[in-house]
Amino acid sequence: MLPAVRLSALAFALAVLALVSGFAGAARADSLDDTLALFLTDKFPDTQKAIGQLAEQAPPRAAAILEALGDNRLMADPASHVVAIRATDGGLVDARTGEPLASPDGFRKVRVSNALRVAIDSALGTLTLASPDPDKRLAAAAAAFKSRDAKALPALKSQLARESDRRVADAINLAVAAILAESESATSADRLSAIEALKARGDRDAESLIAAIGEKAADPDVKAAAQSALTNVRTRLMLWGAAQDLWYGLSASSVLLLAAIGLAITFGVMGVINMAHGEMVMLGAYATYVVQLLLPPSLQSWSLAFAIPLAFVVAAAVGVLIERLIIRYLYTRPLETLLATWGVSLILQQTVRSTFGAANRQVSNPPFMSGAFHVGGLEITLNRMWIIALAIVVFVGLQFVLRATRFGLQMRAVTQNRRMAAAMGVSTARVDMLAFALGSGVAGIAGVALSQIDNVSPNLGQGYIIDSFMVVVFGGVGNLWGTALGALMIGVAGKILEPLIGAVQGQIVLLVVIILFIQKRPRGMFALKGRAVEA
Repeated sequence: MLPAVRLSALAFALAVLALVSGFAGAARADSLDDTLALFLTDKFPDTQKAIGQLAEQAPPRAAAILEALGDNRLMADPASHVVAIRATDGGLVDARTGEPLASPDGFRKVRVSNALRVAIDSALGTLTLASPDPDKRLAAAAAAFKSRDAKALPALKSQLARESDRRVADAINLAVAAILAESESATSADRLSAIEALKARGDRDAESLIAAIGEKAADPDVKAAAQSALTNVRTRLMLWGAAQDLWYGLSASSVLLLAAIGLAITFGVMGVINMAHGEMVMLGAYATYVVQLLLPPSLQSWSLAFAIPLAFVVAAAVGVLIERLIIRYLYTRPLETLLATWGVSLILQQTVRSTFGAANRQVSNPPFMSGAFHVGGLEITLNRMWIIALAIVVFVGLQFVLRATRFGLQMRAVTQNRRMAAAMGVSTARVDMLAFALGSGVAGIAGVALSQIDNVSPNLGQGYIIDSFMVVVFGGVGNLWGTALGALMIGVAGKILEPLIGAVQGQIVLLVVIILFIQKRPRGMFALKGRAVEA
């Protein structure tokens, strides 16, 4: 008898539990229906209320509904009282059940304002704070920091109490601090903790939030802490800003070095002012564009491996043609050489413009050159970092060619004393041709680098020809180490002056300084030595 009673009691308990669960499920369904009904009015206050209810109730399809709302894919039909989501294939699915809808007629978009988008980000952040994926929790905390919605504060504090991932906990602390910074009801203790958290972050957002805390606080201790933290953050930002300018200067120097080092070779060996050098850079950039155009998608990540040698060969071949057909007849007439190469530059520009069109051509970065990473407050872009590496490799390679090969020995001999080199059996005409080809080929490699940070156009090289001549003259004509140091100094100085007095004024100041320097040292920082040079 007793076992029968126990079985009956157990059955009764299960029935009650099922009944309660059914009522709870029905209640959740009714509450979701009430929430979705707010979207039918298509009024911003009702939509705002619906977003808050979805974040608070967290039904299974809440994230899908909010994402559709943010992407302008949430549709409503007031006549049938149905809210739907437009799928990627253009069809509609019921927002409540996820079932496809047979008739899409009568639906219209639910309007979204900028204020609502902030609320959507905050609601999505609240929904994903409890996700088992730490990266999603981290993204949710970042969204809460950005939105600074006070409604997310309870969820943030609740998650912080049980958070085990240090990165996520720090991000949640920052989000809480950002919300407290703008909260009128925050206590002094809350604001002091917020100041410490924001001080640790130390970026521009933290600076503005700490300043807001200092303005709103009546407590003198909070004001003093905010002022101290603000001074600390601003000092840190100033130092990181200087480091960022130095990085920009270093990357600009690498571009200048690549563009000028070929000119240093031709100018130093042959004494030719080649006004078409910028067009060699432009040809290298277009060679990169053609490679990316012709390569199949499976090989696009290797595009630079094909583009660099091709750009060198194309620019070197054009350089040989220019030297053989024009320049070798004008060695004793430097002014006519300058005018002739200027005419060649115009011809090359028009040829490229007729072939590829006048519009800019976009060259995409390979995956390993895309993106950036941060070192403290310093942002390092991968494309600039790889260009610096390329400049170093090219410089070392040229040093090897000049110091460890027979051609390099002959070229140095011709540079120092052309007549003596010819008397020793060196074919100066051949050295001139190969030196011009080498300088033009290196300019082509510079074009490959520039295509990764600038649009490819027929006028690409013109923006670097004047700076290249300044680098060569300032460093010492024909001296690669002088060219490298000149590029470094001019590039860094330009980027430091730019935020202080502007880009144009900075260039003017640099030009004046170089002119004054050349008055004192006409041969540059590292003048070549030799009987012919010194004569």
